[in-house]
Amino acid sequence: MCYSFSASKDQEVCALCVAEKFFSPTRTRREGRGGTGVSNGGYTFPNVRMTTLTHRARRTEVGKNSEKKVESEEDTNRDRSPDNEDSGDSKDIRLTLMEEVLLLGLKDKEGYTSFWNDCISSGLRGGILIELAMRGRIYLEPPTMRKKRLLDRKVLLKSDSPTGDVLLDETLKHIKATEPTETVQTWIELLTGETWNPFKLQYQLRNVRERIAKNLVEKGILTTEKQNFLLFDMTTHPVTNTTEKQRLVKKLQDSVLERWVNDPQRMDKRTLALLVLAHSSDVLENVFSSLTDDKYDVAMNRAKDLVELDPEVEGTKHSATEMIWAVLAAFNKS
Repeated sequence: MCYSFSASKDQEVCALCVAEKFFSPTRTRREGRGGTGVSNGGYTFPNVRMTTLTHRARRTEVGKNSEKKVESEEDTNRDRSPDNEDSGDSKDIRLTLMEEVLLLGLKDKEGYTSFWNDCISSGLRGGILIELAMRGRIYLEPPTMRKKRLLDRKVLLKSDSPTGDVLLDETLKHIKATEPTETVQTWIELLTGETWNPFKLQYQLRNVRERIAKNLVEKGILTTEKQNFLLFDMTTHPVTNTTEKQRLVKKLQDSVLERWVNDPQRMDKRTLALLVLAHSSDVLENVFSSLTDDKYDVAMNRAKDLVELDPEVEGTKHSATEMIWAVLAAFNKS
């Protein structure tokens, strides 16, 4: 359990929950596997005398079954090859967009996000909506004559089947139970707790950073430690699997440098979504800080050009993921 700053000395306080509670977003943004093994056919030869033909028949049958299982293994490996995997996920560890955003925002050794970052809370809620849309659980209502803009269209439920993630399933439950339906911007505000309607406070997702951090701990990327800050103890989550974080940082750096395509419709959808969320959560600086000055300027300018595109135009293009541009439009308006 996490306590507020008023906790006594022998009580623990979660650093991420403190940031979540006391530095909630003010709507400002600073500028700048393996496959299964192949068996031997599964045969146990009894201790009986067999003729030469029987031996030959058995060997032939075993060979055929082994070939079939080898082919089955090859098909499985082909399905799991990097080309067929979601390029937004690690080969070994599958992360949600929220987990990736928080991982980018965490200080490696300290294990908490900057206390002055007032954007990451709303950025994580936007990531929840994009993640649900990319998993086929929600979508934007079709445009009409009166509702052409992304921010005017409601979020509709497509499937209420569980995702296996507590935050995603909790949000899905809220969307399913809400009548009338709400827009993307309204949902971000409701999930963050930015509402003056007391009847809408039930939709606020609490302790989001701490819950996401615990997921990362379970996946072996973070660890849990306690640090003493004067009158109280705080629970922090330093990064232990630096390889996974560096992989994530390298992927975003390459997306605007070596693999830059200058067309968001040709970019990997999860990479595009992560760039938008990293910008909206004010953690993009952490991604490019390790680059040389020249590459840093190029990367920041390209990322800036990307997020300054008109969401209304990009969202109407063929094969565009409307929810990504709707979330960007919501943050641009705030």
